[in-house]
Amino acid sequence: MTKRERLLAAFHNQPVDRIPMGFWFHFSSEDLGKKTIEQHLQFYRDAQLDMIKVMCDGFFDYPNPYAKKVTKPEEWFGMEPMPEDAPFFTKQVERAKGIVEGVKGECCVFYNVFCPMSLMRFGIGWDMLMAHIRENPDAMRHAFHVAAQDQKTLVRRLIGEAGCDGIYYCVQNAEEFRFTAEEYRSLVTPSDLEVLEYANTLSDCNILHCCGWDGNKNRVEVWKDYPAKVVNWAVYVEQMSLTEGKEFFGCDCVLGGFDNRKQGVLYSGSREEIEKEAERVIAQYGKTGIVAGADCTLPADIDISRLRWLREKLDQLS
Repeated sequence: MTKRERLLAAFHNQPVDRIPMGFWFHFSSEDLGKKTIEQHLQFYRDAQLDMIKVMCDGFFDYPNPYAKKVTKPEEWFGMEPMPEDAPFFTKQVERAKGIVEGVKGECCVFYNVFCPMSLMRFGIGWDMLMAHIRENPDAMRHAFHVAAQDQKTLVRRLIGEAGCDGIYYCVQNAEEFRFTAEEYRSLVTPSDLEVLEYANTLSDCNILHCCGWDGNKNRVEVWKDYPAKVVNWAVYVEQMSLTEGKEFFGCDCVLGGFDNRKQGVLYSGSREEIEKEAERVIAQYGKTGIVAGADCTLPADIDISRLRWLREKLDQLS
């Protein structure tokens, strides 16, 4: 099987000749063009991966000019989406297109897209965001809706122009201390789904990432009905195994199984420990409907040879 055939078979819960693998980490945001493209391609080759997830490093800030001027919650009702030729869109599309062209159809390429609330958080900060949510939730719903329009523009251009196979859709902000499940579903879910459901009209191979960043447990039940072909969540943070998660989310394929943190075996363990962890994960879950990966982004200073050790062991287990 080719890398594309192997990955898509796993995505559709079909048998594969060997277990596919996908990992990623943050690259420097100092150079947003050719250097970043080359870094992605080099990592893909060095780590012997079966897919590329393109990072949106350098584009975390939400550059909607209106958002930078808001001081009062009610002012959010006046915000509108950015023009389609905004650099926020065009430069990310250029990055993705460069990587798609670089692999020449050898593997599938997915681009990281954050949910609207996270995009707003990057733009205005936690303090202002949460204060305005409490003071005027309807105004923030409107802001999330506008941010969703901008993310939908990005998604359409990533898949339609850049040639990405789908998106890696990162949902966040459901930490147990932040909202009740009811509050999240009312405030955040509509804009989450607005982007994800739109992406599903353009590709049937989108990946949902339920982010367990910073070690905080989420109310994962708020994402249970989010429609995606593949789901990736923080196994170690949420304490939900791959087997449990596949049943919980009802997805065709799971991505993950390995701790991304520095205390995890993949970063700190010996070759023997990494091989034993691979054996444990596959023995527990099986070989079908899985892409071996991490709970979230790997530390950027990980020794790439560790991923090759895992690659070799997974091949033996296939």
